[in-house]
Amino acid sequence: MDKKKQKLVTVLGPTAVGKTKTSIELAKALDGEVISGDSMQIYRGMDIGTAKVTTEEMEGIPHHLIDIKDPTESFSAAEFQDLATDLVADINSRGKVAIIAGGTGLYVKSVTHQYAFSEAKEDPAYRAKLERFAEEEGAVAFHSRLKEIDPVSYENVHPNNVRRVIRALEVYHVTGEPVSASKDALPEHSPYHLVNVGLTMDRDLLYDRINRRVDLMMEAGLLEEARALHAEGVRDCQSVQAIGYKEIYRFIDGRVSYEDAVNELKQNSRRYAKRQLTWFRHQMEMDWFDMTNDREEKIQTILQVVAGKLAES
Repeated sequence: MDKKKQKLVTVLGPTAVGKTKTSIELAKALDGEVISGDSMQIYRGMDIGTAKVTTEEMEGIPHHLIDIKDPTESFSAAEFQDLATDLVADINSRGKVAIIAGGTGLYVKSVTHQYAFSEAKEDPAYRAKLERFAEEEGAVAFHSRLKEIDPVSYENVHPNNVRRVIRALEVYHVTGEPVSASKDALPEHSPYHLVNVGLTMDRDLLYDRINRRVDLMMEAGLLEEARALHAEGVRDCQSVQAIGYKEIYRFIDGRVSYEDAVNELKQNSRRYAKRQLTWFRHQMEMDWFDMTNDREEKIQTILQVVAGKLAES
């Protein structure tokens, strides 16, 4: 099948807005399959802190790119692009609709617009120096090094994603060009028959949902999940730099109280939701749906809009 005719739906938005349920309802109505667009749900054994979809929640809908890596392994947007692109083609080849659902904007857009990731060679010695700088300066200060040499990456790469900050600085050091330069030449239009669905809601309600979700995570055993990972030696890895684990690790390591760790987790989650909304609004053209009230009715409206757009030639 010609890639230009492949159908692709995305369900995007901030954490806790309801992407999982919406994507499953879409898949049920459209005979679709869901591809996780979340950079952390790829890790096995990290279920509670990533709000990973459960078997019951899937309602029989096939889900992809979940539990494919061990927590000690790294994963990149380029790897996601390769895997997800193949999945979109496979799902379409079977006459079904591919639906990417998640909140990791760069991962999703790498597929919808087929980013050409930098193939610049590595400089191991310089990378080791950067790793030392990152440890000495702290994530936020280290991240600020990107501001002048690569403002696009500075805006798009979160300070806690030290690995990606290091790579961006390394690429500039090796090539003299920002790693984001390859993304500036993106085609204006997606090669897919693409429908982007954006979910949003009243900020106070969203923040309340985030706070309640964190409380439910703690009740469900997030502390025990994090302790198990910590005991297995999963430390200083990409996986546990994620919101939900780094805060609890600070408690496990005796650096903060339990109450402070939970409050930090809530605060960081709220801030992340705000960044997600800003990124999607500036980086993706989509149909937005306010999920503040009448969620079931809104999902039916979304189904009608998506079905109509997919039916267009």
